[in-house]
Amino acid sequence: MANGAYDIVVLGGGSGGYACALRAAELGRSVALVERAELGGTCLNRGCIPTKALLHAAEVADQARDAAKYGVRATFEGIDVAGVNAYKDKIVSSTVKGLTGLIKSKGIEIVAGDGVLAGPTTVRVTAADGTVRDLKGQHIVLATGSYPRSLPGLDIDGERVISSDHALKLEHVPGSVVILGGGVIGVEFASVWRSFGADVTIVEALPHLLPLEEESSSKRLERAFRKRGIKYELGTRFAGVKTTQGGVSVSLEDGRTIDAELLLVAVGRGPASEGLGLEEAGVATERGFVKVDGFCRTSVPTISAVGDLIPTPQLAHAGFAEGILVAERLGGLTPPPIDYDGVPRITYSDPEVASVGITTAAARERGYEINEITYDLAGNPKSKILGTQGEVKVIAAVDGPVLGVHMVGARVGELITEGQLIYNWEALPGEVAQLIHAHPTQSEAVGEAHLALAGKPLHVHG
Repeated sequence: MANGAYDIVVLGGGSGGYACALRAAELGRSVALVERAELGGTCLNRGCIPTKALLHAAEVADQARDAAKYGVRATFEGIDVAGVNAYKDKIVSSTVKGLTGLIKSKGIEIVAGDGVLAGPTTVRVTAADGTVRDLKGQHIVLATGSYPRSLPGLDIDGERVISSDHALKLEHVPGSVVILGGGVIGVEFASVWRSFGADVTIVEALPHLLPLEEESSSKRLERAFRKRGIKYELGTRFAGVKTTQGGVSVSLEDGRTIDAELLLVAVGRGPASEGLGLEEAGVATERGFVKVDGFCRTSVPTISAVGDLIPTPQLAHAGFAEGILVAERLGGLTPPPIDYDGVPRITYSDPEVASVGITTAAARERGYEINEITYDLAGNPKSKILGTQGEVKVIAAVDGPVLGVHMVGARVGELITEGQLIYNWEALPGEVAQLIHAHPTQSEAVGEAHLALAGKPLHVHG
């Protein structure tokens, strides 16, 4: 805009920011999108997309190793890390290119540089060459994302002690790794490195891997990891790390030590809120997160915030939904608030863990009387063909709708979409039981679980 005034200035070109910019442009608003690095943010450049590419390479390695099981003669000769990285980087760069083209085609102005708030309707952008430009917007949307967190006193040096950002750029397969944190990021890297041949130990302070998931899903994953030779120390606190000649020596609170080549710190991601000028602009924060209401409005009427910067699930698809919600609200529509229980969650390890809705514990805490059924994938022919083990667990309110769907097994991330529809449309088990699932597919496991919950089990043992 020649006069420098836009309807909306979006600070951050990741999932939440660019979704907001695209939807706002569709609704006829003039938009400037400020981004200091590549468009696509963490998810596309340092998160979801490159890690899933690595996980696919890991799956191919496992298939090559296990080919004889399927009567196929193949030999596994090792991992060409440069080749794996080239494959991963090509997926990322082609996706960034496509996204950049899409955003430009919608008439959104992309402003490269570091942005900070310079008031309730102004973003000050400093370009790489030092030039400064003020962007005025009737409304500002903060979407600056997150960074890999560490623990107090634990320095990430990028050499021996690394974050997920460094892990994606490794040019060799480490011989051994200790992973601090058994959440999604830690579990996914454990899965990749084990498939690539590394010796892996996860250290998790809470009693289970993926502590936010249904406990039975966590236990299934732990059993599968044990079978794969992935070691883990649960309910165990990290005490410190020293560098050694061969790598690192990680000490635990109980006095034991684990030696490895690398320590991956995967204790979660913190909001990138420092130095944004939030306090000066009057934007309220809590523990670094920007405080928002159910419509992503901050304490300042002209400023909204979305994505990892706010204390909602740190998922790209939650960011997309928040960005769209803000754009529609600013575009004069009346979007409903997001039901975060209805947002699907997937860990892309081998086996995958996927869920939507609430856990058994949460359902009981909320006062529901529940029925639940666990369908073992051992009874599902497609899962047998794929050589995967796991389960589909469905929780329903007595005489009421499905409250949660929890899955473990190969490719269940693709199945959770049906669970997401079941939960969000408040379907009754009997209604889902009426639906006919294609045979032989893994989706039948979802159908079978609902048949059993509706009191007419088919291929269910016990």
